[in-house]
Amino acid sequence: MSETAGEFTRVRRAFSQPTLTLLHQRQAPVVITVFRQAFGRDNRPIPTARLHAQVEGYLGEIRRAGEGDVPAGSGRDLCHRWMRGQWLVRSLDDSGQEVYSLTSHAQQALELVKSLSRERATLSEHRIATILGTVRRFNAEANPDRAARVTILNEEIARLTLERDRLVDGEELAPATDDYMEEGFTELLSLVSALPSDFARVEERFGEIRSEILAAFRAEERPPGDVIDAYLARADALMTATPEGRAFEGAFALLRDDALVSQLREDLTALLDHPAADRILGEGERTELRGTVRLVRDGLVRVLTQRSRVTAALKDYIVAHDAVRDRELEQALRSIESELMTWVARTGPRAVVELPLLPPRAFVDHLRERFHDPADDRLPEPLAAGPATSADPVSLCDLVVQGGPRIGALREQLEAARGKPEPASSLGEVFADLPEDLRRPVEILGLLQLAAQEQLAADRDVEIYRTRRPDGSERAFAVPRVPLPDVGHTDPSTDPGEASA
Repeated sequence: MSETAGEFTRVRRAFSQPTLTLLHQRQAPVVITVFRQAFGRDNRPIPTARLHAQVEGYLGEIRRAGEGDVPAGSGRDLCHRWMRGQWLVRSLDDSGQEVYSLTSHAQQALELVKSLSRERATLSEHRIATILGTVRRFNAEANPDRAARVTILNEEIARLTLERDRLVDGEELAPATDDYMEEGFTELLSLVSALPSDFARVEERFGEIRSEILAAFRAEERPPGDVIDAYLARADALMTATPEGRAFEGAFALLRDDALVSQLREDLTALLDHPAADRILGEGERTELRGTVRLVRDGLVRVLTQRSRVTAALKDYIVAHDAVRDRELEQALRSIESELMTWVARTGPRAVVELPLLPPRAFVDHLRERFHDPADDRLPEPLAAGPATSADPVSLCDLVVQGGPRIGALREQLEAARGKPEPASSLGEVFADLPEDLRRPVEILGLLQLAAQEQLAADRDVEIYRTRRPDGSERAFAVPRVPLPDVGHTDPSTDPGEASA
């Protein structure tokens, strides 16, 4: 293969990546806009139903703005289509809710569009100085010649010492130009914008490892120990042999060092407080730089969560895997296969047998938990004969004093009160006319019970019931007034025939 053909193959392979397929499609501006509006700069997970509604809302706004080339379909259909394009991924959050998040390919596309949308100079003093400084620092850390490294360090120490002495002596402090500051902020924003996609790449790789481990466990082609050893080796290689893994380890080391985190916050604060920062940076860019530490921390948490899911899958398999049960299942399957071969040898090629897919379930109404014990049928021990005791006789008056309301007598009194020429208008009047032995406090409950049986409702007024106990003491009770209807009462002056008519 010629050099040109090989280069063409590499370029075509690059164009088949989801990042470029997203940017190369006709409706890419609309899709990129929806992703930027929905997920923001930190790729925050969004519940599935909410993103479906947001997608439909954003597309409606784009249509109203005059854009005609907008993806067709509901928000749910579009999200599923974007998942097939490897731009969205659906997973479960800590609470078990389904959420969407951008893949590393989609974040790379957003980062490229964002970098192209910034106005920046193609060549500047800051860029050349950055290149020189990076090359010099790289050479100082990688040069295999000990003397060369010492020379580079001595020159750097001499330069920094000279600059420090000059500032200490009060000489002029050369201010940074606006072009220098603009180029510096542009490069800083570019570096910060690349962090989410780097973390997402590591997170996706752990997700792939988890799927491969579960598939290897289910296939049972290799011993579980080999699968676990392979996972540990791949996890170590992911953290040390890939750029994303090394970036993750560096971020992890940064967050473990409180001094470095504090220094990063102080440097960012100083840069944002620079007089030229207000003229160069917008509010969104200032917010992006100010949240750099939080961005790194959130990405770190997501990667650690994904790695914990891989570890949990291994733990669940190791704990739940029962080798004895697997052997018993294998023996049962081999026995079924043997019986099947025997049956096939005795029958013709077109023989049919009715065989249920699963054995019928046994239904048991009641399962005995205890069985008959002859010791339970023994008679109880006879009661010990105690000394004869003579109890005092109880009179009827004593029983009445301790008993409840006399419902029968109260019903007779209530019917008699209704049959009077001038019947009582409420239960309170009936109680006031009762004999003395029926005006105990407990008889109030008896009257209320009779009223409830006849569905007589109480009103908001209150009546006073004056009761008399058998010992002669009296007490008054405030009871809701229960009116009595004039049932069965007729005027004596009215002719009986007219009344009956």
